[in-house]
Amino acid sequence: MLVAERVRVREIDDDEGQRLLRIIRRGSGSVVTWRRAQMVLLSAQGMPVAKIAEVTFTSVDRVRDVIHNFNADGFDSLYPKYKGGRPRTFTLPERREIKKIAKSRPTEHGLPFSTWSLAKLADFLVAEGVVDDISHEGLRVLLREEGVSFQRIKTWKTSRDPDYAAKKARVEHLYAIADGEVIPEEGEPEVVLCLDEFGPLNLQPHPGRQWAERGGRHKDPGREPRPRRRATYTRPHGVRHLFAAYDLGKDKLYGHIKPKKNRTRFLEFCRYLRSLYPPKIRIAIVLDNFSPHLTTKRDSRVGDWAAANNVEFAYTPTNSSWLNRIEAQFTALRYFTLDGTDHASHKEQGSMIRRYIIWRNRHADDQRLRAVVDRANVA
Repeated sequence: MLVAERVRVREIDDDEGQRLLRIIRRGSGSVVTWRRAQMVLLSAQGMPVAKIAEVTFTSVDRVRDVIHNFNADGFDSLYPKYKGGRPRTFTLPERREIKKIAKSRPTEHGLPFSTWSLAKLADFLVAEGVVDDISHEGLRVLLREEGVSFQRIKTWKTSRDPDYAAKKARVEHLYAIADGEVIPEEGEPEVVLCLDEFGPLNLQPHPGRQWAERGGRHKDPGREPRPRRRATYTRPHGVRHLFAAYDLGKDKLYGHIKPKKNRTRFLEFCRYLRSLYPPKIRIAIVLDNFSPHLTTKRDSRVGDWAAANNVEFAYTPTNSSWLNRIEAQFTALRYFTLDGTDHASHKEQGSMIRRYIIWRNRHADDQRLRAVVDRANVA
């Protein structure tokens, strides 16, 4: 019985071996060239094709093709043959997938290292077929354009929610529907809202920034003293809470100010949101696990109302409220309505918040507003 000959690179001399080693050690240039050189060198070292495929995170057929091409064309086969002109621009789905993988942990993909380097990330993207090829510099520029940077790791709470993966996947799927990346199937929501509470809203001087005459040695001797914030020894006016929702499709913000944030007030706001859309349109509301949002054995009003009104509540995993896109809108709201203010009454404070929401919905493309929201999204 004849046994097929094992695929292996042709005999290479010392000069060719050193050249392959230089390509691999350099780590710059095309990721495709680096990967092909790695496969050829491993084959020259006697490693079988199946093992090479396992080490380089690719298929056995791919390794065989690289070895056959090298045996036929030599080092020319290591360099990809690109057409002339401007390099291909990555599509929006490709950019989103690159950003998603960059923000994930390598261990989530079964890789034996704790953080991504540009070389490892580019290699993984090519191996997984996300892109055909991408240079390290091109990857760095793309991530910067997408608002992703290489940051120092700080401590945080890791979610212990047993349904973490399922909840996160559902929220991301709803976001894909809202962004137009996925066409909703029959029975899926057509409108996606993000809901959360903002507060408590106190009557107190809030720190902020303003234009004022400079002080120090350059100050004008005759200028008036810089205004200072008053002290609040007592706060007898109580607090208020803002129930807010963000329509991802329309890019609109809605808000009601309530004296309390309990289940009754929450359902009042949900009824208002439901009234904004025809009853036949199914809506999804992304929200956290705050107790008034939940259905309990003692109080099933939330679940009963959702079932009766064609509404889906998509809860973020425990300790993962950062998944809620409305958080970035709160950053802008605080910056434009509370920072540097000292409201005398809740009526005055609430009026400013309501007027800001109206202005924000009319000027959603305002560059300064976008800058604040983008910074919050990156953080």
